[in-house]
Amino acid sequence: MHVLFVNRSPIPVFAYGGTERVIWDLGRALVRLKYKVTFLVPRGSYCEFADVLVIDEHKRIEDQIPDDIDLIHFQFKPDHPEIIRKPWLMTQHGNSQVGERLPQNTNFVSQDHAARHGSDCYVRNGLNWDDYGKVDLQGNAGYAHFLGKAAWRVKNVKGAIEVACEAGVPIKVLGGTRLNLKRGFRYTWTRQASFYGMVGGEKKLNLLRASAGLIFPVRWQEPFGLAVIESMYFGAPVFATPYGAMPELVDDKSGVLATNVHDLATAWRSFNADRRYIHERTQETFSANKMAESYVQLYEKIMNGESLNATLPEMTAPAKALPWE
Repeated sequence: MHVLFVNRSPIPVFAYGGTERVIWDLGRALVRLKYKVTFLVPRGSYCEFADVLVIDEHKRIEDQIPDDIDLIHFQFKPDHPEIIRKPWLMTQHGNSQVGERLPQNTNFVSQDHAARHGSDCYVRNGLNWDDYGKVDLQGNAGYAHFLGKAAWRVKNVKGAIEVACEAGVPIKVLGGTRLNLKRGFRYTWTRQASFYGMVGGEKKLNLLRASAGLIFPVRWQEPFGLAVIESMYFGAPVFATPYGAMPELVDDKSGVLATNVHDLATAWRSFNADRRYIHERTQETFSANKMAESYVQLYEKIMNGESLNATLPEMTAPAKALPWE
């Protein structure tokens, strides 16, 4: 089978870029399973294990599909799905708008994500852990971390810093700056927080490797949470809100879920983390190979003429502004 991935962001990704990171690792895992993979992505992309075609936003997608493609895997909703003649599916990576109907062959990235769209079709994200280097399960430099695009209010970096301050632990913010002008004027005064911007590569991995835990009190229905599994791979327990996919990722031995500063700060001080358990569970449960095997099942279903959903998926309730105290 020859699979074409279509996305509007370049590959590979250095720092932030969840969708690009996932499809890169998925494509590589499919190649290991002896599938042929091609990417249709923006100029500047490159890949050593698959062919890369440059997407032309001025042309219809249908006119850019090579003849030898067997199945198209979109990472966004195509503009004119009715003219696409080859089998295809779309992965919905984020929360859609309330009332927006998605294509019948849409899959989601967690069970909760699917259920909120009236679907039961999902494949949880996985990553290629070989890229993450060594893991020091004895290491703990005595600080917490936050990982995510801090400019997004739903990620609640302010809440993460509040938890760290009450818990009495320094916090390193990966994905944000002390002065943020993107969403109005925001300046973080406390010196208990250190900011590293959109950090990637070995610098990011070293910060995760030595962290005592992730504080991640999001205020929306998190579709999945790559920051969570990246952190847990290094044995870091997670202190987060119980929204979206969080209960699917964080079991009671991997962290604590709560909706307020006090409970998460208390949990931080008392939680006895088994870093080896957290690491091994993450490595096994959220691997790129496991993700690829699950996608192959969906590909084969579509190639056999079946639909992923009985009706058009549609989100019925807002995903944002969830309680936080």
